[in-house]
Amino acid sequence: MESASAPAVAGPAAPAAPVVSANSTDLTLLVIENDPAGTFTVPSLLDAAGTRVRIRTARNLTEAERLLTDDVHCILLDLALPAPTSGPSAETGDDGENGDRLATLRHVLRLAPRHAVLALTSETDAERAAEAVRVGAQDYLFRDELDGRQLSRAIRYAVERKRADTAQHKLAESRLRAQENARLERGLLPTPLLEGSNLRFASRYRPGRSRALLGGDFYDTVRTSDGTVHAMIGDVCGHGPDEAALGVELRIAWRALTFAGLCGDELLSTLQQVLEHERESEEIFATLCTVDIAPDGRRAGLCLAGHPSPLIARQGRAAQLLPYEDGGPALGLLPRARWSRRQVELGGSWSLMMYTDGLIEGRVGPPGSKQRLGQDGMVEMINRQLAAGLSGEALLEAAVTEARDLNGGELTDDVALVLLDRG
Repeated sequence: MESASAPAVAGPAAPAAPVVSANSTDLTLLVIENDPAGTFTVPSLLDAAGTRVRIRTARNLTEAERLLTDDVHCILLDLALPAPTSGPSAETGDDGENGDRLATLRHVLRLAPRHAVLALTSETDAERAAEAVRVGAQDYLFRDELDGRQLSRAIRYAVERKRADTAQHKLAESRLRAQENARLERGLLPTPLLEGSNLRFASRYRPGRSRALLGGDFYDTVRTSDGTVHAMIGDVCGHGPDEAALGVELRIAWRALTFAGLCGDELLSTLQQVLEHERESEEIFATLCTVDIAPDGRRAGLCLAGHPSPLIARQGRAAQLLPYEDGGPALGLLPRARWSRRQVELGGSWSLMMYTDGLIEGRVGPPGSKQRLGQDGMVEMINRQLAAGLSGEALLEAAVTEARDLNGGELTDDVALVLLDRG
């Protein structure tokens, strides 16, 4: 059996051979062999392009460990080298059997996990050479066939294969982390609890972070045992992972407090305490809008904590904003803030849309314009879409799409929308 790129450097009578490197930087080869001076008679090799391969030699693993610095690119290990006298490899192999014939290689792979490794053995031991590659070496060389040309190819191949293996490993780890994060973030998104209610629910969520599923915006909707439907939407300033985590904490706290019977100022005051304890900086705040809809669906209580007012569309009438006077400050801004709860009439048939400011802060007009869509622009946009017969998920998707188009590209902030329909 022959090596795919059998390398080896010259014996005593062999001339210095050129080494071809994948780049213009010098390479360093560490040779670990009982008698390296008998095989390697030159301190370095030079390829046709002038790239130098410096050669270091070690007679045992202890000496090799001392010479194994960060500038070593490749290790050439003699498989006939005695196994270490201490450590896991000294007693058993990976299969738990005594006398592991690759114990030395396993030791080197643990010692130098980021380095390319070439196994050196005799042609009569081809089976062990192939096994060395399965264990983790990048390639193997036969001592009887060592020459400068083979060594040149082997070092380059081993270094590049190690780089490719490392890159592939990092890519696999990155993909795994991304999958785990996606599953985690999906699990953190709310599941509305509206069993027994005749209200229809729709939502749209688009985080501002690239490749994220969760941002600093948060929302939830639940129905309590008395038949009241409670809805909430909020926005933690910023849209990074820390803000996303805080948003999840606030949402879960809101749900627990709502089921415990709190609403209005008492609920918001408690949520502010949660935020103050959990935030990393006193500069972090969160806006919030809560709506509690009476069991008959005709009235609601509205609380605003620095958040834009919801939009309501009643049957036969244009959509408009709910009254937003007397709203309180965002959570976390004032230590002893108070929030009033305003009673609003919804009517018999209506659609109520709650949203975060990521929807209304996108720009409109020609490129470079500083004009924002704003709440008035959003109301006009929603009325056009309602007139076109859109509702539910389709309405929310159209709203986000048009806001993005008007912005001339992706919206930079998180966007969350919640739509409740009656009749």
